[in-house]
Amino acid sequence: MTNNEIVAKLWNLCNVLRDDGITYQDYVTELTYILFLKMAKETGAEKNIPEEYRWDQLSSKDGIELKKYYAELLKELGENGSGKIQHIYSGASSKIDEPANLKKIITSIDDLDWYSAKEEGLGNLYEGLLEKNANEKKSGAGQYFTPRVLIDVMTELVAPQPGERCNDPACGTFGFMIAADRYVKDHTDDLFDLSESEQHFQKYEAFTGAELVHETHRLALMNAMLHDIEGEIYLCDTLSNQGKVLKNYDVVLTNPPFGTKKGGERASRDDLTFMTSNKQLNFLQHIYRSLNTDGKARAAVVLPDNVLFADNDGEKIRKDLMEKCNLHTILRLPTGIFYAQGVKTNVLFFDRGKKDKDNTKEIWIYDLRSNMPSFGKTNPLTKAHFDEFIDCYCAGHMKDRKETWSEDNPDGRWRKYTYDEIHDRDKTSLDITWIRSGEAVDDRSLAELLGEIEEKANNITNAVEELKRLIGDIEE
Repeated sequence: MTNNEIVAKLWNLCNVLRDDGITYQDYVTELTYILFLKMAKETGAEKNIPEEYRWDQLSSKDGIELKKYYAELLKELGENGSGKIQHIYSGASSKIDEPANLKKIITSIDDLDWYSAKEEGLGNLYEGLLEKNANEKKSGAGQYFTPRVLIDVMTELVAPQPGERCNDPACGTFGFMIAADRYVKDHTDDLFDLSESEQHFQKYEAFTGAELVHETHRLALMNAMLHDIEGEIYLCDTLSNQGKVLKNYDVVLTNPPFGTKKGGERASRDDLTFMTSNKQLNFLQHIYRSLNTDGKARAAVVLPDNVLFADNDGEKIRKDLMEKCNLHTILRLPTGIFYAQGVKTNVLFFDRGKKDKDNTKEIWIYDLRSNMPSFGKTNPLTKAHFDEFIDCYCAGHMKDRKETWSEDNPDGRWRKYTYDEIHDRDKTSLDITWIRSGEAVDDRSLAELLGEIEEKANNITNAVEELKRLIGDIEE
């Protein structure tokens, strides 16, 4: 049984919990509580779990006894557990009301092909569950979920190295740092090329993050642990004074939350130069301030369009960024890759300068948005869509960007703008497009389009049937 098959089987268990009113997000949290104990047993890592709260004890219980024992287990591990265990179970409580449902989940997990799961990697299994949750629109978890392919592309281009301190100040379930860890391992023969002290650094210090939401922080801890990462993941608001501890990094990879502070409040950080209620502008300030000034620190950040053209503080922050950093590349991302409709995003790539002035000389912009196909379930974003951008980006870092692309191919996706050209634009706007807009290209096959139409038709039919049922209930 492959990891994908195991993930599908675990996900289908969610149907068991519908009568208990469990949401998809609640389900992943419940699974985390139970999977942790099973995975600890399978990997021989139960030593930090009290004997009376290990997997064998949980799986031996049934009925009301199981429900009471499970509640006691969550409370005990959350209050008296050690290290990461306490963090994962902190404040934990179960929303599963029916003991038979709880027993079914435990039994089903026990019956899985754990040999295959361990062969493919328990971390990969857990990541599959997190991605499944994000891909389920009803969960709400995927509204700004960063597609795996985009995480991998950003990580590949930033290229974290052994010995570098990497951070995600809005880490979610820790996906960027998992990718950064995987990148380093892939380029160091799974760390075997490193000395013992270097391997220790990679495990305990190299990858860190911060997450504001308690439930998501719990998932991040579990994800990191299953990937053998023991770096600090703070439960804190990066835009409050708690975020001051996040500094002196070599690499930042992140997709910070969009929107404004509640009630239009300004960030409560007292060390940001430009105080604004716009979260992403505040995160951008935090990020470039958190980088080392040795000339090697760098970042790749997903940000919405308004960061590129917002006036007042927005313009000041863009100018400050271009002074302190070399903002060398902007990737205009396609629409439709996030579930929140109409969200238009970009990736900003920049390097922190040794000094605070005159670091940006020119900015290359790649437009992967204009005249692109419509992306979604039937036409997912793939690595192939980024191939030309990656080639251009790498050529640019070898000081060999082909300027003739912008001169001889006016509809090409890749262009350079000097700092002076940007500075002379209204509001120092970085929101630039030059491709002549036509009808959006849609290269989906007929079968894919028919499948999408059929899916929508089924949804309408189901809605009609539900409406008929409700009318029948009212008439009765």
